[in-house]
Amino acid sequence: MSETERLVRFELFGQEFKFYTAATEAEMDAILELVREQVEGNLSTRTGTLPASKIAVMACLNIASKYVQLKQDFESYKTDNESRFYDLSEKIRNSLPQG
Repeated sequence: MSETERLVRFELFGQEFKFYTAATEAEMDAILELVREQVEGNLSTRTGTLPASKIAVMACLNIASKYVQLKQDFESYKTDNESRFYDLSEKIRNSLPQG
C-alpha cells in the first residue's frame, strides 16, 4: 500500500467490502454509485431469484459494456479530431503565400 492509498469500506448485498485505493473521495463516490445503480438495476429487472454473485457478474458486464462503448466513442472522436486538425492545417498552409 502506498502512502496515497486509503481504506474504503462499502456495503453491498448486506456484506461489507473493504479495499485500499488512491482514488479521490469524489471518484469513489461516483464509482460506488455506478456499482449500486447497476446492481439495483439488475435486481429490479430480474424475474426470479438470482444469487448475489450472478447479479454482481451482470453488473460487471453492464459496466464493462459501457466502458467498451465509451472507449470506442473516444477512439472515433480522436480520429475525427485528428482528421479535422489535418484538414485545417492544410487549409492554413494553402492560404499562406508561397516562398
